Amino acid sequence: MSSAPTVLLTGASGVIGTALLPELSDCHVIALIHRTPVPGADELLAGDLTAPRLGLDAATYDDLVRRVDAVVHCAAVTDFSSGAEATHALNEAGTRQIVRLVAEADAVLYHVSTAFVARTELTRSSLGHESGDASARPEDYLDSKRAGEQVVRSSGVPAVIIRPSVVIGDSRTGEISAFQGMHGMLTGLMRGMLPLVPLPPASPVDFVSQDVVAATIGALVRARRRDGEVWVTAGAHAPSTGRVLQLVSEAASEVGLEVAVPRTVGPEMVDRLIRPVFIANLHPRARRRFDDMLAMTALFAGARPFPSSLGEPGLPPHPGTLGTESALRATVLHLAQARRLGRRFAEQVPA
Repeated sequence: MSSAPTVLLTGASGVIGTALLPELSDCHVIALIHRTPVPGADELLAGDLTAPRLGLDAATYDDLVRRVDAVVHCAAVTDFSSGAEATHALNEAGTRQIVRLVAEADAVLYHVSTAFVARTELTRSSLGHESGDASARPEDYLDSKRAGEQVVRSSGVPAVIIRPSVVIGDSRTGEISAFQGMHGMLTGLMRGMLPLVPLPPASPVDFVSQDVVAATIGALVRARRRDGEVWVTAGAHAPSTGRVLQLVSEAASEVGLEVAVPRTVGPEMVDRLIRPVFIANLHPRARRRFDDMLAMTALFAGARPFPSSLGEPGLPPHPGTLGTESALRATVLHLAQARRLGRRFAEQVPA
């Protein structure tokens, strides 16, 4: 790898990709895009991760093979409602195409997976619970990410597997390129639409800000790390469900929203009482929202904390409890402003 490495970046328009581009300013970055142009890359290549040669013509692909020193593979289907076929097409089959390029280029792969591959046994289907009207199927996503990791491990190419937990906005500003599933939950809390949360109050809710994820990947590329697994998580510093609800209520009060802290209810009570007695008679749309929330929160219910690699030599420091909670506050405030929630933002004229 040269002093100014050439890096192929997939998923450059996504949450991690957009945060990562400034971190790779000392590299020559070629962004492989599908439809969405991205500012900040040195070159853009329109391609298709699921197609042979990444959808590139032979000459362009061969040129890429000659030039690339490292590949940061961030592109993935992360929507739990996309279905098994579409999810595996990108997260598994697309990874096969990337591994092929890495092998031909004699490059290093930085493969972005998810920390939740360690919790596949916590999906409602694995626990033997029905999914109801849920459109969210975390098991499809987790199966595809596990399969993608296996593609990387069995390929023999030099590779680092990076496992972030839930990614929230920038730790200082809360800004993010696209709102994610957790933002939907936070919006529901601030709007008073969640009278209960189907999680035990002590369950850890692990999230990490996008800039911490980006800084970690940048450090790995600069250090020319060639193997291992890196967990980008709050780990032992992940706040409990009860603490998260308290923090959201406190942040919301700063913008003039009075948010009552919802009741936390364990999954057993939800399945035995709440869902059959109260949820079954709701409008189908409301029922689906509740079942989607059940599907997503199952991944946290009673879970053990993730490992965390933050703070290890050569990696960014761990933000700790205060930094993690401060990042959540920034995300809540940014979300309130974007949604024009609370007295502080309700009368603002949109930019």
